[in-house]
Amino acid sequence: MRNLIIDIGNTRIKTALFEGEKLLEENVYETLEVALVYWKSISFERCLVSSVRWSHTELSSILPFNFIFLNSETKVPVKNAYGTPATLGLDRIAGAIGAWAMSGKGPILAIDLGTCITFDLIDGNNSYLGGAISPGLMMRAKAMHEHTARLPLVDPKVKPNQLIGDNTITCMQIGIWYGIQFELLGQIEAYTKKYPEIEVFVSGGDAQSFDSLAKDLIFVVPNLVLFGLNSILNHNVE
Repeated sequence: MRNLIIDIGNTRIKTALFEGEKLLEENVYETLEVALVYWKSISFERCLVSSVRWSHTELSSILPFNFIFLNSETKVPVKNAYGTPATLGLDRIAGAIGAWAMSGKGPILAIDLGTCITFDLIDGNNSYLGGAISPGLMMRAKAMHEHTARLPLVDPKVKPNQLIGDNTITCMQIGIWYGIQFELLGQIEAYTKKYPEIEVFVSGGDAQSFDSLAKDLIFVVPNLVLFGLNSILNHNVE
């Protein structure tokens, strides 16, 4: 069975075609109109949509095929033990489920390096417990610029090649990069002490920038959320 996965964010539409659990292809679109041309050109039997931009009702009037709309009530293949499930970002649990599906079991830690950095845990009993949220690369750069009188807005994508900065810009870039690097290593170490068998998966737009960290401990999978959404779809149609 072929699955179409549609992940509609605030600015982009990510889409993937799966055969069972196997990813066949993925694409990114800027507009729904362009994405529709692609969706109408492919063959699939089942579809799941996750959207922060349009509601189920709105999409039902636009999409010319049936689909499952992801929300907090959608069944997932793990136990959701989060304290406030209605407030849980669907991308967070989808990313964790994607890591869990790849591992085949818990415990797993899914780290998403996007606008925010999120840490999400599924334990050895296959229960999603939650994790942590902190600012990402760009958010850290903007915060220092916007909440001070004189600090400039630095390019957070410029990776420093030194530990000690000798001017304001390099000091800020070092603070951003090494702050995230040490946070990642510290979190991974803490989770590993608590769950010695844990597997760590890293995804998100900035994942490749930190893929050299703890190479023996982490798996870098940029499209982890899409795999998680596909696992949720399979769970709901089985």
